[in-house]
Amino acid sequence: MRKKNIMNTTSNDKLQFIFGRRSIRTYAPGDVSEETVTQLLKAAMAAPSAAAKDPWRFVVVRKKETLAAIADALPNGRMIASAPLGIVVCGDVEAAHDRQLGYLLQDCSAAVENLLLCAHALDLGACWLGVYPREDRVRKLKEILSLPASVVPVAAIAIGRPGETKEPRTRFNRDFVHSDKW
Repeated sequence: MRKKNIMNTTSNDKLQFIFGRRSIRTYAPGDVSEETVTQLLKAAMAAPSAAAKDPWRFVVVRKKETLAAIADALPNGRMIASAPLGIVVCGDVEAAHDRQLGYLLQDCSAAVENLLLCAHALDLGACWLGVYPREDRVRKLKEILSLPASVVPVAAIAIGRPGETKEPRTRFNRDFVHSDKW
């Protein structure tokens, strides 16, 4: 029996919220309020964390010169310079479960996804810009943001009022799914 494409079903309306979250790279004029930033950070910190260690740390960036410096450090992240807000998601290795970078990365990635979904729920556009594991990007962001030695920049998120619209979608591919074993 062939499964229905979930994008066409009406019984999964709640899932449309997830499919509607898209990477937005163009921003309309307008600021993001402090109250909204707090909501974004609360959502990010509601993410699961290995052994509840919560190693995530966040740098909220509004200064245009700092956003431009981050854009220069991220070859695929030029749009952050035109966003009114950037949030750099970092992790403190000293706070991570067993001080393991792998747990830190999983925890911070979960926080990033929560932040992106919250931005979408608040009618904001956002784009996840990878930093780690590119050593040159890590080094540059550590320098730009004056991060302590134990803090690793994992990702930067460009956030603002969406200046573009994208259709909901999924990239589901049955070929990527295996049952019980490979």
